Amino acid sequence: MTTATEMPDPDLLYTDEEEALRAAVRALLADRCDPATVLAGAESGRPYDPELWRALATDIGTAGLLVPEKLGGAGASAREAAVVLEELGRAVAPVPYLTGAVSAVSALLGCDPSQEAVAVPLAALAAGSGTGVLAVPLPAAPGGSAAPTVRADGTGALTGRVGSVADAAGAGLLLVPADGPGGPALYAVDADAAGVRTEAVTPLDLTRPLAHLTFDRAPGRLLATGDRARTAVDRALLTGAGLLASEQLGIAEWCLTETVRHTAERTQFGRPVGSFQALKHRMAALWLEVASARAAARNAADALASGSPDAPVAVAVAQAYCAPVAVHAAEECIQLHGGIGMTWEHPAHLFLKRAKSDEIALGTPGRHRDALAGLVDLAAP
Repeated sequence: MTTATEMPDPDLLYTDEEEALRAAVRALLADRCDPATVLAGAESGRPYDPELWRALATDIGTAGLLVPEKLGGAGASAREAAVVLEELGRAVAPVPYLTGAVSAVSALLGCDPSQEAVAVPLAALAAGSGTGVLAVPLPAAPGGSAAPTVRADGTGALTGRVGSVADAAGAGLLLVPADGPGGPALYAVDADAAGVRTEAVTPLDLTRPLAHLTFDRAPGRLLATGDRARTAVDRALLTGAGLLASEQLGIAEWCLTETVRHTAERTQFGRPVGSFQALKHRMAALWLEVASARAAARNAADALASGSPDAPVAVAVAQAYCAPVAVHAAEECIQLHGGIGMTWEHPAHLFLKRAKSDEIALGTPGRHRDALAGLVDLAAP
């Protein structure tokens, strides 16, 4: 067993390449994903912005960051994907990056990429020419013991229902965990195949739509069975949860930056309201929370990138800490903006809704604290 002294220290700093990637993504979002555009898109009924997604996934090439070069990807790591998610969180961008380029891709990488049934959809997702999701409920957490709600017969026909799947309404490929004839299995199903019904539901966060999926003898292509299928799904959930912390970091950073800007410009009694001691203390406390959230999120991304055996611990810590910080930052943003923060026209509500949605996505903070207690052999109270 590798001891703590033998493990390299985590690298929480950003490399020059990561900063260059950040600059490219931030410039794209500043040009095509300003708050007014996001608000308009949220009311349009579209599952995501296809033009923005094409520019992000294909033109910049972020869709294939987690895919090795020999499989058609960029050969980068979770660290680079985390940088992308930070910027997407700053803009509450309506694109299926977390669900597609992270979770779905991670699930496929956990299967056998030498099989055509795996290699073909993986190459399509890496190129950004297709979108896919792992068909699990939004709150599904890594290490969860919930049994699949879809069954597969000997011909690969799937029957069952999965509720509240994020970004399923706009996905072309569904990766469906199922209870197969030989136990756990993972199938690929075309979203437009016969026997597949997608029922859109109204979510709290309109920038990340949810849908219920119903399968009635839908044709599936087998990707993995047994322990490999179970491990592939858990790997996808672990990677998704770890990198979700970076999105939550981006949300919190935008909220803090916008609040500082507003309180420096808004005057009362002839002074900027940000100069009042009570508000300065609140923003200083929030800055400390955001700085700590950055350390937790970067540690999780680095652990996933390096394949550290402590990755489950790093992910649990990141989610237990970053989710509440994002919610608190969004709440403070609305509070310290006064009346304007409560309006639909101001984008603050978009960040609060994304933060609250992210708080239950891929496991609640309480669920991750329980998992952390088990990972470090800490007895429950």
